[in-house]
Amino acid sequence: MASMPRDSFDREIDYLRISIIDRCNMRCVYCMPLDGLRFLPGPELLTPAEIETIARAAVSVGFRKFRLTGGEPTLRADLIEIVERVAKIDGVHGLAMTTNAMLLENLAEPLKNAGLTRINVHLDSLNPDTVERQMRWGNFERVWRGIMAAEAAGLTPIKLNAVVTAGYNESEVVDLARLTLERDWHVRFIELMPLGGGECARLSVKRYVSNIETRRRIEAVLGPITELPTENLADESRNYRLKGARGVIGFISPVSEPYCGTCNRMRLTADGKFHLCLLNDGELDVRGALRSGSGRELDDVAQILSRAVAMKPTGHHLLEGRSTKDRSMFQIGG
Repeated sequence: MASMPRDSFDREIDYLRISIIDRCNMRCVYCMPLDGLRFLPGPELLTPAEIETIARAAVSVGFRKFRLTGGEPTLRADLIEIVERVAKIDGVHGLAMTTNAMLLENLAEPLKNAGLTRINVHLDSLNPDTVERQMRWGNFERVWRGIMAAEAAGLTPIKLNAVVTAGYNESEVVDLARLTLERDWHVRFIELMPLGGGECARLSVKRYVSNIETRRRIEAVLGPITELPTENLADESRNYRLKGARGVIGFISPVSEPYCGTCNRMRLTADGKFHLCLLNDGELDVRGALRSGSGRELDDVAQILSRAVAMKPTGHHLLEGRSTKDRSMFQIGG
């Protein structure tokens, strides 16, 4: 078994987030505009076999954890095949997926049977009207049925990710946090990040809410929260619990409390690029190696991934007013 790869800042990089599609069936206000979008044509997306090759190469250099992302991964007709191929690889210690759960109701059990271990669900509010306004094209009832199906299938612990946006859902974070009193879920609040340089990035700056404010809002209504011991230093979430609660409240704060120093992630875009850092534009192409016909694709991919780890930057530059210009969140995979 290969040892975990380390980057030039001595961080262990063992977690690969694999975007399998850039399309989405929502248009969240901070992520995707309603008009002017161009999505990858089918031939430019990585195939299930290519994704498997990349995952095998990643394991060979020391990666252990994997997550499927999008866009919205449930829009891939071959999602079950992708999960089966990655989950069966010896050395994959857990395969998770991030989804908006709109299509999850009928997919949860097949995904579990295929080898998926758990899910994160993006849900910004428990108010159906807010969901429709902030997560445009979203339907709360469909999302909730998807979450219930995932829990029934054993895709646990359920993690809910809410992006807090001023003028939309900042007053509704208490209702989300209250879920943890009765459910053993992780409810995590995420600060807005400006990516892509377009109207969504501008909105992310204008509508930014610090998690310091979100925590204060929660404690003012539900009482003090107690910080939990850190089990995983690379966890981007700082985790807390309300008194007597079954679940966990988490805060992911890339702007107010950057966690770059413990980052363990590498990202693969749907068109086959290793994206070196979520909030930087550096990338290395891997699709070309996969489709070169060289006969040594596995070794070639492993070498490119090792080079990507070595090139990973120390962190983002949001406080200096710099972020990605070439890609938006849905093109990277979060």
